[in-house]
Amino acid sequence: MATPALSDDYFRFIWDGRLLASGYNPYLYLPSEILHTSIAKEANLTQALYEGLNSPHYFTVYPPLNQLIFGVAAGLGQGSVLISILVLRLFIIAAEVGSLCIMASFRWPKYLQKSRREIVLVYALNPFVIMELVGNLHFEAVTLFFVLLALRGLMSLSKMPFQYPKSAVALGLGASVKLIPLIFLPLIVSRIGLLKGVKYSMITIGVVLVLFMPFMSEALFHNFGKSLDLYFQKFEFNASIYYLLREVGFWLTGYNIIQVLGPVLSLTTLVGVGWLALQRQNLLEQMLLALTLYFLLATTVHPWYITTLVALGALTQRWYTLVWSALLPLTYVAYLSQPYQENLRMVTLEYLLVFGCLSYEFFLKGIDWEKPNLP
Repeated sequence: MATPALSDDYFRFIWDGRLLASGYNPYLYLPSEILHTSIAKEANLTQALYEGLNSPHYFTVYPPLNQLIFGVAAGLGQGSVLISILVLRLFIIAAEVGSLCIMASFRWPKYLQKSRREIVLVYALNPFVIMELVGNLHFEAVTLFFVLLALRGLMSLSKMPFQYPKSAVALGLGASVKLIPLIFLPLIVSRIGLLKGVKYSMITIGVVLVLFMPFMSEALFHNFGKSLDLYFQKFEFNASIYYLLREVGFWLTGYNIIQVLGPVLSLTTLVGVGWLALQRQNLLEQMLLALTLYFLLATTVHPWYITTLVALGALTQRWYTLVWSALLPLTYVAYLSQPYQENLRMVTLEYLLVFGCLSYEFFLKGIDWEKPNLP
């Protein structure tokens, strides 16, 4: 029954949900433009709710399945923020229970049989994961559930080859909550072969497009794309490599070159994922590395983004993700001042420890590409 204490994103969830529950397309309206209109009155978009928004001048960036969950929560909430929060939390708890069941159901290799419970509990009982997902209402929990469901289908391919369409649907549902699972498509194509991989990708992207259909309009592409573009070329928080390159940019040009660095780092991530796809063994390890690369090159890394890494790290026995999860709550120090101001010493400490642990695990211990996947 608690209200999230370390995140105000839930205000936007409820705002979008009330629009949808009232029959309005949440992708078409800026909160700042409709606050004092008949639309806001009909959808019960109050001044108090508006004041809680952290991005009232931006169009929503939440994909369609997320929007449907928001709509259900707002509809059942009947104007109550607390009831809507409870409904949203029940979705997240259900997803977390489902993720744990899937993780426990993997047919583990013999060398991991004795420790499989401990591996699952590394994720299940991680205080950071509990706080960020269940406590602060972040839907990476639902995305992770669908990603694990997709993995479960892929790992059954040897005995049940017809499973890959189900896996593709699951990945598409995950991408309809958060777009980030689409980064795994090149890795999956490499694993199952080009022909099956193309079909898999078409199904995954098709699921996302089908769920977008009820919201489809010319303005949708413009508004959604504009907000995504602003995210990659304006927002900055808790970055690592980007901050170093930004300082070089200041030294060379005298101003922030994020509009150049954002696209360049995104392209670098795509190239890196492409290289990982050529390493044909151990899909879980590839997925962990791809997501790690994405976050290390990102301009914005909010704490809850890393929760999926904690799950993949547990499954692959890579523990730098645990170190990262222990350090990320320190980033909330930035919000002690208004407007918020990042403590770059804290950020430096965080990434020195993360890079140190990561370097030890991947460069000193090495990557065993022949290590079997969970079958």
